[in-house]
Amino acid sequence: MNIDDLTLGQFKEIEKLFSNRESSESGLNSLVGKKVIVRTYSAGVFFGKLIEKSGSEVIIADARRLYYWKTTNAGISLSEVAISGLHSDSKVCAPTSSHWLQAVELIPCSLESIKSIEGQDDYKA
Repeated sequence: MNIDDLTLGQFKEIEKLFSNRESSESGLNSLVGKKVIVRTYSAGVFFGKLIEKSGSEVIIADARRLYYWKTTNAGISLSEVAISGLHSDSKVCAPTSSHWLQAVELIPCSLESIKSIEGQDDYKA
């Protein structure tokens, strides 16, 4: 095989062999349309429906900032919040129609967690 004779399609197939970026990216894109918790680089933590993802940038609808959180089991892990939901002492801001964020972490939420977060009163200082 002569490398100079490779087509673009063949080159992309070879590239896939040496990188799992496409597979992990497509896995994260499977979260589009689902309710997620988004840990951002510098803006905090949000909950909402993932509308779009491109690289590390995401757009979420009905975005609620998780200002302070404890889990229903008195833990503080966001992974646990995504599974079991929020304790009533948690503070969640009112939703905005959409928010554009730089995501560091996306965590899919269980139905129990979604009900818990959406059921929180809007935090007012």
